[in-house]
Amino acid sequence: MSDQLKFIVEKLNKEPFKKNLNLITFDSLEPMQLLQVLNDVLAEIDPKHSLDIREEMPDQTAKRMLNILGILKYKPPGNSGDMSTFRQGLVVGSKPVIHPLLYWLLQKTKELKKRAYLARFLVKMEVPAEFLQDDIVFETNKQYEELMENFKTLHKECEQLKTSGFSTAEIRRDISAMEEEKDQLMKRVERLKKRVETVQNHQRMLEIASQLRVEKEREESLSQQKQEQRNQLFSAEQKLQRAQQQLKNMRHAAADAKPEGLMKRVEEEIKFNSYMVSEKLPKELENKRLTLSFMQRVVNEQVIDQSDLTELEAKIQEVNAEINHLIEKRMRSDPVDDKLTLFRQQAAIISRKKETKAEELQEAKEEIANLEREIVQKTSQTRDTDGSEILRGDEFKRYVSKLRGKSLVFKKKRQELAELTAEYGVLQRTEQILKQRHDNVQQQLQTIEQKRGISGYSDTQEELERVSALKSEVDEIKGRTLDDMSNMVKKLNSMIEAKKSALAPVIKELRPLRQQCQELTQEYDEKKAQYDSCAAGLESNCSKLEQGPIFKEYSRTRKFRKEIKREAKIDQRKPWAQHETSKNVERF
Repeated sequence: MSDQLKFIVEKLNKEPFKKNLNLITFDSLEPMQLLQVLNDVLAEIDPKHSLDIREEMPDQTAKRMLNILGILKYKPPGNSGDMSTFRQGLVVGSKPVIHPLLYWLLQKTKELKKRAYLARFLVKMEVPAEFLQDDIVFETNKQYEELMENFKTLHKECEQLKTSGFSTAEIRRDISAMEEEKDQLMKRVERLKKRVETVQNHQRMLEIASQLRVEKEREESLSQQKQEQRNQLFSAEQKLQRAQQQLKNMRHAAADAKPEGLMKRVEEEIKFNSYMVSEKLPKELENKRLTLSFMQRVVNEQVIDQSDLTELEAKIQEVNAEINHLIEKRMRSDPVDDKLTLFRQQAAIISRKKETKAEELQEAKEEIANLEREIVQKTSQTRDTDGSEILRGDEFKRYVSKLRGKSLVFKKKRQELAELTAEYGVLQRTEQILKQRHDNVQQQLQTIEQKRGISGYSDTQEELERVSALKSEVDEIKGRTLDDMSNMVKKLNSMIEAKKSALAPVIKELRPLRQQCQELTQEYDEKKAQYDSCAAGLESNCSKLEQGPIFKEYSRTRKFRKEIKREAKIDQRKPWAQHETSKNVERF
């Protein structure tokens, strides 16, 4: 119990309660204060319970708390007695009732918040059957149930999104990146439009390009339709092949078999199917139903705590002990009285063998069906990858001869590639020799230039040629830039002239308005000065009145009235204090 109280005090001292309690102060709380603490905890779980219980009647408080506790599926512990005792303890604020309840609420606050939130939308309102006979009430109730189901699905999706790992920051970053990419694309499109405007017949070319795009999309859709039709044709051919194979097998079986054998085989199939329908499948169906009913019963039960688990474990042990006792009693019984035990055991063994064989036969049939589906899937995959069907007979021979021809072509191409590789090696070696000779010639030329006193002449000549080439390129770029700048200046001048012509009538209208604005501003300054002087006089008069004796007496009277009202509000639950308060008010 002390651990329970420590946990309650620790939780009440934290956010969002901040009660600033210890074990002594919490244990010394009055019943009304303890009920207020309980109400604060319930208000944290469901905000509509946030109120002062002194402003509410005790029976209303108990009814409200019992309602929310029923929604939260609270089960009083075993030492609290029956529900009537629990209700009575809740009304009077009994500690043995309130303390376990506070411990349970503070221990599962997050889970209970979610349950209270869902209860606002999922607590079904029971409508009497006689009211449902009305069409309007029936339609409204049906719409109400549909909205409840929609809320369940939306809440599940919301919870999945919360736990899926997506964050709003990442989504915002993605959106901002997409917007930047969109702006860049828009700028790029604008640049391309400006570049295309200089081309002749650009509108016609744009129309042709859009038509080409439409035709390409149409071509893609047609190719998809063609592929789908091929797949459908392939599946139809597979079905035809399977039907033909079945027909062939049936004809072969009919040719080799006799009517007696066919009848025997049909009888065996009938026996197997009747066994599956009458014995095996009903048992499996009954087991599934029992499992489903057990699961539904488990779902409909209330939340199980540790005490319930211990109680269930004790019941299970009692039932197991009783079963063991019955088995021992049966084993101790006289074997002469139970003559059918041997036959029952043999019948059980035969029935188990029959069930195992039926299961093996069913598994074999399912395996055959799976293998057939796998064969169809593999053939469809080969058809999708190669674009051809599975070859058989003469088609396979032709395919092999075609592969042989391709292998001969491949060998020739490989030989040519080897010759080209050898030639590439020779050319690479020739390039190295030529580079080496060029380096030697350059060294000889430098030595000759040093002897003649003109060292660096060849390098200077090459640099001059390179600079002249660069100069020609720069001149060409400058010419294009000057033309662009002249065109831009012409455009800017035309735009400036157009703006001036557009702004001329607006400027004419603006001139008389400016003069009118100056006059109104001057009048406003005069009026404001008069207002300021009048306000200063009124403020001085107010300060003189506040310093006088009449205002002080009035303030004292207001202060006494506020104190009397506050005392009346504090003692409104004490009938003996209300009479004294009314006397004080009358006397005053």
